Amino acid sequence: MAAMVEEPLYPIAVLIDELKNDDVQLRINSVRRLSTIARALGEDRTRRELIPFLADGSDDDEEVLLAMAEELGNLVPYVGGVEYAHSLLPPLEALCDVEESAVREKAVASLCKIASVMNERDLVEWFAPVVKRLAAGEWFTARVSVCGLLHIVYPSAPELLRAELRTIYNQLSHDDMPLVRRAAISNLGKFAATIEPAFLKTDIMAVFRDLTQDEQDSVRLLAVEGCAALGRLLQTSDCIACVLPLILNFSQDKSWRVRYMVANQLYELCETVGPECTRVDLVPAYVRLLRDNEAEVRIAAADKVTKFCEIVQPEIAMQSILPCVKELSLDSSQHVRAALASVIMGMAPVLGKDATIEQLLPIFLALLKDEFPDVRLNIISKLDQVNKVIGIDLLSQSLLPAIVELAEDKHWRVRLAIIEYIPLLASQLGVEFFDDKLGALCMHWLGDQVCSIREAAANNLKRLTEEFGTEWACRHIIPQVLEMINNPHYLYRLTILYAISLFAPVVGSEVTCQMMLPVVINAAKDRIPNVKFNVAKILQSFIPIVGSEVVEQSIRPCLVELSEDPDVDVRYFANQALQSCEQAMSM
Repeated sequence: MAAMVEEPLYPIAVLIDELKNDDVQLRINSVRRLSTIARALGEDRTRRELIPFLADGSDDDEEVLLAMAEELGNLVPYVGGVEYAHSLLPPLEALCDVEESAVREKAVASLCKIASVMNERDLVEWFAPVVKRLAAGEWFTARVSVCGLLHIVYPSAPELLRAELRTIYNQLSHDDMPLVRRAAISNLGKFAATIEPAFLKTDIMAVFRDLTQDEQDSVRLLAVEGCAALGRLLQTSDCIACVLPLILNFSQDKSWRVRYMVANQLYELCETVGPECTRVDLVPAYVRLLRDNEAEVRIAAADKVTKFCEIVQPEIAMQSILPCVKELSLDSSQHVRAALASVIMGMAPVLGKDATIEQLLPIFLALLKDEFPDVRLNIISKLDQVNKVIGIDLLSQSLLPAIVELAEDKHWRVRLAIIEYIPLLASQLGVEFFDDKLGALCMHWLGDQVCSIREAAANNLKRLTEEFGTEWACRHIIPQVLEMINNPHYLYRLTILYAISLFAPVVGSEVTCQMMLPVVINAAKDRIPNVKFNVAKILQSFIPIVGSEVVEQSIRPCLVELSEDPDVDVRYFANQALQSCEQAMSM
């Protein structure tokens, strides 16, 4: 009987032993199964033995510590539930002081997870002392960690403890170590969200103003994000009085990294300060960023140009921002032009039809002819946004010649982007315009030197068939495609077979049997094995489409012949297809 009781505990004993094993991987595996160990030990022994063992900090391997920091956050049910959740705090407190930042971050996350289920009394009694000890830690690592915990305990704290926590945050914000100050400013938004409005405007704003003037640009650039977080918490009038001056100073900061952050965040502040301050203060600041000396800042500013235009009135966008956009379209940095090209199409709905035709179209055309392929690519991919504003007639007159020119671009990714845009363009142009202007172009791509282009061209023709119908495809597309099966190079013959396999499900049984099946069967006589086994795969795909009579009379004999081919791959795929034939015939 004793043996029956002890046997299930044996694997648990192994897991406990592996916690001390010299092999790192075994220790990691064991830590990952802490919940299993805790379940076997029971709640009491887990609290008395397992948790103190984990808290002694004897392991120094980063991967083990990382796994431990994560698993401890899941052990609340195994230590006796919420009532005893505080017993998990000591090992996590120790992990908050280790050197590896990933371990500390995971430990802080687990502490937050545990705190979320603790009652207010336990938070004050057990969690608050942990926060105080970490804040007073000798090593900066503990002080970095505690910055992410203040917002957890503050809402539950009595008035005296709240004052102490605000003092702690003040001390952390003025710490000698830049990393601690960075952590303080990173967690400002979460902590400020728990602070009473009266202290938010006094204590927190005073600390924040000091951080915005920090000597380290790594601290100041995080303070830019703090501006947005505080702006959402303050009333509009307080935001204008307290936060707006800081943002304007940041927009002219000596460090380009700080100005870069402002360019990324500025449009979010417009809604906070209201339309008047946006027009008077933030628009001039944004214009300065669009004309910044550093290309990285111009890239960030250009990337937000459409979002900024959506916030301000169209007249302001026309008057202040559009001249900068014209300058950026001729910027010396190709990356600035690429960033602008990725968003400029979105300005069309904002500015309206007349302004788009008069002001934006010339910029679009200039960017479509840019020497840098990414610029051209970004414009092509967003053409539909302009079409919605100015209409397909004007778009085809102004941009279609440039699109046709790009269809033969030396960079294959540009050609690919054009191909992927063609079905959308075709649906908007209509069948007659397409046949006249773009039909020959689509056929030309089937003979491209790049395989990805040829495959995209085949898919393009399939989508066009779905758009314009089977009758149109039988007259204009399929005959021309089938003629290409005689190309001397086998790779191009493979492309045609691929195109046929795409057409068949779309055009149906009759067209497949009359026009395409004879071509495929004839291709089975090709001298290249790759072509022949692709024929076998295509014939297999035809089986559900054509009738059983066609399968028996035409497809099966061809497959039988291929199943005796000298090439092993051809025989394999032919036999696979024959099995499908048998299954189809037996149904």
